[in-house]
Amino acid sequence: MARPYWSGQVQISLVSFGVSLYVATEAKSGITFHQISRSTGERVRHQKVLQSAVDSGNTEPGDVVGKDEIVKGYEYSKGQYVIIEPSELDNLRVPSKHTIAVSQFIEQSELNPEYVEKPYFVVPENDAQTEAFAVVRQALVKSGKVAIGKIAFSGREHIFALTPAGTEGRGMMGYTLRYQNELRNQRDYFRDIKDAEINEDSLELAEALIAKRSAKFDLSKFEDGYEVAVKELVDAKVNHLPIPKDEAPRTTSGKVVNLMDALRKSLGDEKSARVPKKPVASEKTPARKGIGLVKAASKGTGKRKSA
Repeated sequence: MARPYWSGQVQISLVSFGVSLYVATEAKSGITFHQISRSTGERVRHQKVLQSAVDSGNTEPGDVVGKDEIVKGYEYSKGQYVIIEPSELDNLRVPSKHTIAVSQFIEQSELNPEYVEKPYFVVPENDAQTEAFAVVRQALVKSGKVAIGKIAFSGREHIFALTPAGTEGRGMMGYTLRYQNELRNQRDYFRDIKDAEINEDSLELAEALIAKRSAKFDLSKFEDGYEVAVKELVDAKVNHLPIPKDEAPRTTSGKVVNLMDALRKSLGDEKSARVPKKPVASEKTPARKGIGLVKAASKGTGKRKSA
């Protein structure tokens, strides 16, 4: 097993136990590109050089800066920097560098997907921590709650959600969350959507279509079609074969002429063809509101929820 990304304590009031975090995702793309000179075919390399050399347009070998010479600097005034040493950052007084202090518990339904940033596997740090870990996990399962705290790594402090993983009754998942002010205000994008009346027959057909297409979610059935296409392109160029082109007809956006017919054809059900045909949005049926998969997350208040 890989080395833990972070190790420390989970603290809930007077209860604490050690955990280790492991990054739960990894890049699987088999295609990588390099920057190449079109004229010579050679690979282009990048070097870090002094700004003064860039400004003069005359870079000398002595202007190249080695990795061990580079430190962080904060520009407090135009062209004026204060140097921050790595050891100074390591010694910052941030309790969440070592401890996830749980400040509250929330319903699982409150963990809106748009706030989730990155997942981590959470395991007991050692066998001595397993009992407390297991008790807290089971309590979260029975209560349907998610623990919320804060954790510091990678140069910042994150909101952290801790929740049971899977159905095996063993591990937990941790998720770093975005702060509210990092999520754009949804009203800036949704406010110009016009209200529409919902035709009851169209709605029934749409619900039937959803029911027909519903299935258990299996991620193993999905693959990266873009990567497959890139591999085909690379193979064709390497083997001097015709370059594959996108021959699929492009869909054009436009007004739906007859939604009922489109729903009937999508559903493919002869019974639906016997449903009386009504013009969309012509009935006096009040529009249904609140149709959606998740609750709105961004309030646009500019305030951040405490964690």
